Amino acid sequence: MAQPPPEPTPLPSPPNDGVTSLAYLPQSIDQTSNDNRQLLASTSWDGALRIHDTIAKSHLTTQVMECGPILSMAVPSTSSATAGNGAVITGGMDGSIKQFDISSSSMSLIGLHAPTATAADAKKVACSCLSSLGESNPNLIASAGWDGKFYLWDVRSSGGKAVSTLELPGKAFSIDASRDGTKVVVATSGRRMCFFDIRKNALENAAEDDDGEDKENSIAKLLVDRESSLKFQTRCVKFFPDGVGMAVGSIEGRVAIEYLDDIDIQSGKKKYAFKCHRVNDTIYPVNSISFHPILGTFATGGADGTVVTWDGANKKKLSTIAKLPTSIACLAFNDDGSQIAMASSYTFEEGERDHPRDEIYIRDVLESEIRPKGAK
Repeated sequence: MAQPPPEPTPLPSPPNDGVTSLAYLPQSIDQTSNDNRQLLASTSWDGALRIHDTIAKSHLTTQVMECGPILSMAVPSTSSATAGNGAVITGGMDGSIKQFDISSSSMSLIGLHAPTATAADAKKVACSCLSSLGESNPNLIASAGWDGKFYLWDVRSSGGKAVSTLELPGKAFSIDASRDGTKVVVATSGRRMCFFDIRKNALENAAEDDDGEDKENSIAKLLVDRESSLKFQTRCVKFFPDGVGMAVGSIEGRVAIEYLDDIDIQSGKKKYAFKCHRVNDTIYPVNSISFHPILGTFATGGADGTVVTWDGANKKKLSTIAKLPTSIACLAFNDDGSQIAMASSYTFEEGERDHPRDEIYIRDVLESEIRPKGAK
């Protein structure tokens, strides 16, 4: 007899405004206090970072980050200098990149997109995208924003200068790093996709080189700036776990599977796109994509309120695992892919209107809902 699908469970004390990001903290971070906790961080337009325990289904803390709305978040690598304390990095509307230490409940400034920004142009420097860079660069965080720039930051610094700054062709909408931390993709306005190469152990090697002005350029370089294969604005982009390709979601209810031969990552496969998150004649944006950390399949969250799993390698839909009250703003799998967090949070695709309250749901994931087609 088939196992009944698990029901999504809302977490207590959800954000008071639109949810902008979700991320599970690696379980190794929290081993000093309680092995049985699974911590989930969330950020919101209400300017607060929240931490929940998804096993106990409890709210642990809320920290106002004093940056206006929080637009982005990243969790540092487990081997970074700050990971042992349970660090979470946030990007604010004011362009600030701040770090919250969970164990001490302390907050610190890492840097600013534009240190001289005035109140009048503060929104132009908003840090809209953040990503950690994995084990090869555990102390680096990548950011991009509405100022049309890409930055790398040392998480050990305090209010200092970015270690690398490069121009983007437009406002940044989404960012992701390959699992090894050596490639970063940024999706911008104008349907552009920018790929950056990040040197392994970049901070250490740059310090050894000590080439003055060339040091910054030795850490990161632009590989390719090309147009997206989708015809409408990009909403989200994610690398495959194996790094040979990526999934791109657009506002026009479509996902593209693209490969990276143009940056010398050979796959031997052809790109394709498919329609999704459509109800009759209504087309909804694809707001979020999250890959299963082990199986390589992925989930999409749409403004139609559904979460759907897909097998990109075999071009197959797997399962609709949730239908929530309003838009799915963001998604995240936990470390072993056994649980998914989903933000049900209206994303204003239909303009100002009454809408259900913002909620964060968690749901166990059955292997049958996420296993690739043909896999045993």
